[in-house]
Amino acid sequence: MVRLAAFDLKGTLVKSVSGWIELHKKFGTWEKGKEYAEMFFEGRIDYATWAELDASLWKGHTREEIFEWVGSVEFMEGAYELFDFLRENNFKTAILSSGLMCLARKIADDLGADYVFANELVFDENGFITGKVIPQVDFVGKGSILRALKEELSPELTVAVGDGYNDLSMFAEADVSIAINPHEGVEGDHVVENLHEVIEIIGGLIEG
Repeated sequence: MVRLAAFDLKGTLVKSVSGWIELHKKFGTWEKGKEYAEMFFEGRIDYATWAELDASLWKGHTREEIFEWVGSVEFMEGAYELFDFLRENNFKTAILSSGLMCLARKIADDLGADYVFANELVFDENGFITGKVIPQVDFVGKGSILRALKEELSPELTVAVGDGYNDLSMFAEADVSIAINPHEGVEGDHVVENLHEVIEIIGGLIEG
């Protein structure tokens, strides 16, 4: 029987906290980006609009600049060991990020994840940012993605690991939720400080 483990990306598998904020700071657009964030959290715009407003500030920057940032992002300690452990124990793995696919895809490829969902920054034929985004994961949409994966795979066990408010819908779809260094107000069935503890918990679930 197949098992399924779904992961948030930033703050869970990598040390980056927010790719959107880090790119704003890289490109000098954070002051305007902060205004757009406030508009979203006040309910004045939806997530897809927020993403495109952010990306519009980066129009004309290049794919090379984006991947320079991608290459600077560090893995959390234990990430490779965790994914090796999951493969050895018949887990399909998925990364669900409300951030950018350029980072999520690289991390998924490096770790050997089976599925990756994130938001696609659009480049033109010359590699320049167009200001458009193809939205796949909105701020609270991870639950519906995990539900669809469960329907496809019919896993005997589904585990979700994350740290933020936008992981709660994913937690609700999982048999077991693990909150890693969670933000205030975020709770899981287990709370851990690192990915090594995640291995221990999942190992216990398998043995149990």
